[in-house]
Amino acid sequence: MDGTFNENDISRIVEADRAHVWHHLSQHKPYETTDPRIIVEGKGMRVWDQNGKEHLDAVSGGVWTVNVGYGRESIANAVRDQLIKLNYFAGSAGSIPGSVFSQMLIEKMPGMSRVYFCNSGSEANEKGFKMVRQIAHKRFGGKKHKILYRDRDYHGTTITCLSAGGQDERNAQYGPFTDGFVRVPHCLEYRKHEQDGAPDENYGVWAANEIEKIILAEGPETVGGLCLEPVTAGGGVITPPDGYWERIREICDQYDILLHIDEVVCGLGRTGTWFGYQHYGIKPDMVTMAKGVASGYAAIACLVTTEKVFDMFKDDAADPMNYFRDISTFGGCTAGPAAAIENMKIIERENLLQNTIDMGVYMTGKLEELQDKHPVIGHVRSKGLFLGAELVEDRETKAPVAERLIQAVVGDCMQQGVVIGATNRSLPGKNNTLCFSPALIATKDDINQIIAAVDGALGRVFA
Repeated sequence: MDGTFNENDISRIVEADRAHVWHHLSQHKPYETTDPRIIVEGKGMRVWDQNGKEHLDAVSGGVWTVNVGYGRESIANAVRDQLIKLNYFAGSAGSIPGSVFSQMLIEKMPGMSRVYFCNSGSEANEKGFKMVRQIAHKRFGGKKHKILYRDRDYHGTTITCLSAGGQDERNAQYGPFTDGFVRVPHCLEYRKHEQDGAPDENYGVWAANEIEKIILAEGPETVGGLCLEPVTAGGGVITPPDGYWERIREICDQYDILLHIDEVVCGLGRTGTWFGYQHYGIKPDMVTMAKGVASGYAAIACLVTTEKVFDMFKDDAADPMNYFRDISTFGGCTAGPAAAIENMKIIERENLLQNTIDMGVYMTGKLEELQDKHPVIGHVRSKGLFLGAELVEDRETKAPVAERLIQAVVGDCMQQGVVIGATNRSLPGKNNTLCFSPALIATKDDINQIIAAVDGALGRVFA
């Protein structure tokens, strides 16, 4: 193939895809009789498939990634210019874009100071887990090695990240898992009726205290880290209840536990602040990020730590095992930070954080209007342009609708030319939340089109 696109080429591309590409999250049996979808082009918030059909993308690349929208020439040019100058050198040395982006990033993260580059959210979280384990060996005789993770949270696809995965369907058939990971309860107030002893008031503090109970049961001397999403993403877009995060920080301080916040989805503006945790006035010890860091224009992820954590790996230079003995091959690619620099400049130049807040309020209101119209919507949750609508059979019992019905809504919207998301083979019996994460450039007209598609789909699927 020569890269040109005419009707015959597209036919060949589809056949090559059918014959050779292993799509993510996909059952391929249908592709024996139907064409796989090929996304050919994107501009702003819209993408076009191989048939020329236009789609409004309400999930930023399918997995909440393309924060500043498609077709950004300034990012592409920054990457091109950097690749010609220097495309790669291992992370044992520095680079100009790596240094520049590190400083820009740290300026947005008061209290944090060090940036470790890698190439995916899974890898970034693995690095954080490894740091906790190495600190345990360096300072606590290996005993303080356990890492807590939360029901419904997701931290990546590797075996160890799945070991810290609170989505049982995602984990199924991939065990046995890495030892030393301990699950703690979720903080979804809408489903507190499923949790023994959950109170009507001060649920957030109660939910955090449930984590403290597990720490005490395990033994605080054995627990080294707590890894949480600021807003749970694929587990149902769960916004934390009042008082939750403040109490979490107190608990971590009390028991000398490193607080690792996974911002792979929420980072770089998704919730209306640079990072999701910044809504709650807390100080993490580690922050991981990926997706929106470069809006998908290049592969990049980061693990950011405090200077206190960093210092633990250089306090005895005479010990050849004292430093963080780790590397990420593609963490040395310069395209990632080059793209991330321009991505951040766009967010600032176009005031996209404020737009995210404004459009998030607008879209939340529109989803609540749909809730008034469609009894199947049991609960609407949101933070900025990160929104979920949980569908239930009955608002009193809150019984989840079947996943096939959720997927029917998603499919109906796709037929209308609007791409939305949903919890997908993640939570047994509870894959019942529609998920939305339009680009931070979204307008009221874009949101109105998304809402109209969902309105029509709900009316047909639940007629």
